[in-house]
Amino acid sequence: MEIRELRYFVAVAEELHFGRAAERLGIAQPPLSRAIGGLERRLGVALLERSSRKVVLTEAGRVLLDEARAILGAVTAAERRTRRAAEDRPVLVLAVKSGTAGELLTKLLDAYAAEPGAVAVEPLLCEAHQHRRLLREGRADAALLHLPFDSVAGFDTETVLTEGQVAILPASHPLAGRSRVRMSEVGALPELPMARWPGVDGRYPEGPGPEVRNLTQLFQLIALGRTTVVVPESVGVDLRRDLVAVPVLDAPPVTTVIAWPPYSRLRAVADLVRVATGLGPGPGREPGH
Repeated sequence: MEIRELRYFVAVAEELHFGRAAERLGIAQPPLSRAIGGLERRLGVALLERSSRKVVLTEAGRVLLDEARAILGAVTAAERRTRRAAEDRPVLVLAVKSGTAGELLTKLLDAYAAEPGAVAVEPLLCEAHQHRRLLREGRADAALLHLPFDSVAGFDTETVLTEGQVAILPASHPLAGRSRVRMSEVGALPELPMARWPGVDGRYPEGPGPEVRNLTQLFQLIALGRTTVVVPESVGVDLRRDLVAVPVLDAPPVTTVIAWPPYSRLRAVADLVRVATGLGPGPGREPGH
């Protein structure tokens, strides 16, 4: 298989429409159809089921889509990392979900900066579930993720910190004066339906709560009395004055991990992982070991 063929196939598999895929790739539709047909013949399997109305992936097609995305991501990552290696001032890019891990991130950056041979670290703030693409495409060298909310499939990880969760409420709400609450109490507030975050596929789960993409938007909606959310304790530090964080007794713990591509051999990433795991419980395993 050629890289060009994989790019063509991914475009068709994601668009499920040859015309849109051809437009996305900037080519005519006939050569795109011939390329996909040739790929199927060489593999000896049907990747797509075509009809006059729709295009559907077969099981083999779904497998190839996952593999092709990983391969194309690795190629893109190799290109980006190769160019960055030639720069005079090396930089390590760390992806972090916007508004999370504030105090932990500061501690990590300060501790790593004190290491002999430390390189500059550039935090890359992103929204929910963007970490995987940033790591896969080489736009980030490592990422801070939160289990069980973020997927770490396909990456190496080490635990940095485990913490409880808090409910973020308007300061004027009756529950805001409590020292602690339970999940059943927070989830049973008709006036404050739980906010809904997008899944890995970008779709929102069903529910009455508003759709949110980042903490800035979320906190504004909570302050307006439109929603609430249960988040890691660290997110509730230094809140705006019209919001209150109340510990949730029976909320499952959240584990912050540092993740990196399994093929990474960057010494700077190994050092950052070692420093990160030293901030929390448990020994670390360095990339490449």
